Amino acid sequence: MSHEQQRTRPPLFSQIDVTSAAYTGAPGGRQDLEQTRLLREILAAQDRQNELLEELVHHLGNSQKQRANELGQWKQPIRDWRAIAAWRRRPLGKVQAEFLESLTTEVSANYENLLDGEFMLNEFVDRFGPRMAHLNGLLQVLSQLSATPNPTIAPNTP
Repeated sequence: MSHEQQRTRPPLFSQIDVTSAAYTGAPGGRQDLEQTRLLREILAAQDRQNELLEELVHHLGNSQKQRANELGQWKQPIRDWRAIAAWRRRPLGKVQAEFLESLTTEVSANYENLLDGEFMLNEFVDRFGPRMAHLNGLLQVLSQLSATPNPTIAPNTP
């Protein structure tokens, strides 16, 4: 707001003499003119306040629309990922099943060695543990992405 605009506007507040001596009781006197002027100033101040409120509502409305639009653009790739994740989860589930089969075969073949020797157990865990952890992590992320959203949670739509 420029300084020139501020100078041309009437002040928002002014002083009013409310002492009993100032009231003459005669209609049409100086007091009525003063009251009329004050009421006009109050009206002008309210008009200005209404204009400012309308500008504020317009500004906030535009910001809200922009956020809703950005959220919608962000949600679309998530929807696409759900479909991709559901499709990708099936082959990884088969890989996990085959991996578990080879792991159980290894345990069956070396059961006594794993029980007796700490070195063999550590070797087994080093060989199979990280792969199993990463594979399980991948499958968990894919299952969360492919899961349908909870219908009890209402989306934030304008």
